Amino acid sequence: MSQTPVPASGSFPSRVAIAGVPIEKARAVVVLTHGRNAGPENILDLVPRLDRDDVAYLAPAAQGRTWYPQSFMADTAANEPRLSASLRVLPELVAHLVTSGVPRDRIVLMGFSQGACLTAESVVRHPARYGGVVLFTGGLIGPPGASWTYGGSFDGTPIFLGTSDVDPHVPLSRVNESADVFRRMRADVTLRVYPGMAHIVNDDEIAAARDIVDRVKRA
Repeated sequence: MSQTPVPASGSFPSRVAIAGVPIEKARAVVVLTHGRNAGPENILDLVPRLDRDDVAYLAPAAQGRTWYPQSFMADTAANEPRLSASLRVLPELVAHLVTSGVPRDRIVLMGFSQGACLTAESVVRHPARYGGVVLFTGGLIGPPGASWTYGGSFDGTPIFLGTSDVDPHVPLSRVNESADVFRRMRADVTLRVYPGMAHIVNDDEIAAARDIVDRVKRA
């Protein structure tokens, strides 16, 4: 695993950990976004569980190991300026990959918990035909009553949301709201709710993620 700079704007330079095959040899590129009080080394623990050849894995690092300070359902102002800075990281990383010759439909964006929330909000603001989006226990960012009315289409992008019905950090109601928003924006949405699941990534979720990656590799 190596460390290389990630292009970033403003005062929030980020870094990315790299695993798997070199990007130029990859049949799919998976961007893994870690959760709160964690780092790339934590989310890269998923790589051996995903167990896929010919894949490059990129894991950006949050400043101070947290993408934004408060709950993803807090008033937006309470998470600024970190939230706006963090929301630039994934779009800029995707743009860098595209400029480097990786089509968006070969990029899978995947995150856990706070990283899943950041991934969800990033893609809803920048909809396109990605290879896939995988959200392990996460949803769109905003206080209760928020709405998401961004234009654009996911053009059939497969989006997987897996969550517990009793997660202490991510209410099921917000995951359901998020799935509805993605459907309206023409994503191919799969939502699975696991009764009583702890704040983890379970084996069924890993299988769903593998399926999306495999579809990208076959395309």
